[in-house]
Amino acid sequence: MKALGIDIGGSALKGAPVETRTGRQLAERHRVATPTQLTPAEMARAVAEIAGHFRWRGPIGIGFPGVVHGSRILTSANLHPKFIGCDGGKLFAKAAGGPVALTNDAAAAGLAEMKFGAGRNFAGKALLLTLGTGVGSALFYRGTLIPCELGHLPWKHGRDAEKHVAASVREKKNLAWDHWGRRLGKYLRVLEAILWPELIIIGGGVSAKHRKFFKYLKPRARLVPAEFLNGAGIVGAALWAEENS
Repeated sequence: MKALGIDIGGSALKGAPVETRTGRQLAERHRVATPTQLTPAEMARAVAEIAGHFRWRGPIGIGFPGVVHGSRILTSANLHPKFIGCDGGKLFAKAAGGPVALTNDAAAAGLAEMKFGAGRNFAGKALLLTLGTGVGSALFYRGTLIPCELGHLPWKHGRDAEKHVAASVREKKNLAWDHWGRRLGKYLRVLEAILWPELIIIGGGVSAKHRKFFKYLKPRARLVPAEFLNGAGIVGAALWAEENS
């Protein structure tokens, strides 16, 4: 089966058609930059642009950076606040002109990594974190997906943890890799104390540079970079479309 996977992030949307039996992207991804916060209507037009770029008429899966219940969006920490309470599935389906299955973006990335990537054939407890504008999270136990919002764990002075450890924070504050890595390592150790994962997968664009900071993390669990790097969300969104079409 083929499905169009779209990954909505804090700075861009990215999409590509995917062969869901193998996880292979069938074309070079199309990226739409979002340097300013888009309203739901504007984001819907960006989704339509990606679908139009591929002249897509089949199932579409979309990963959104927030809590998603069914097709309704409940949180929008790094995107426009008008998404809160929005029926994202209906909004994007109308814009794209086809059926849309909506899920959390980190959950989508986790689906790809557990089926085809760093977590394939792993049957224990795995934690996936996506490091980008914020911190996405998903937990897997014996292949069962549990979407999480661990980036919003209260941290220093009650602020969300992602305000201290996201990849965007390192870039914005020009933090050295060792300084940021030790920050991230402290965060991982708190998550380990709560969840006791056996495997931790780090995704997001920064995972391509994992050799610069993995040595500072020092978790108890086995630590690996996402094999799909920043493309996991696209592949996982397509898998979600297949499962829910």
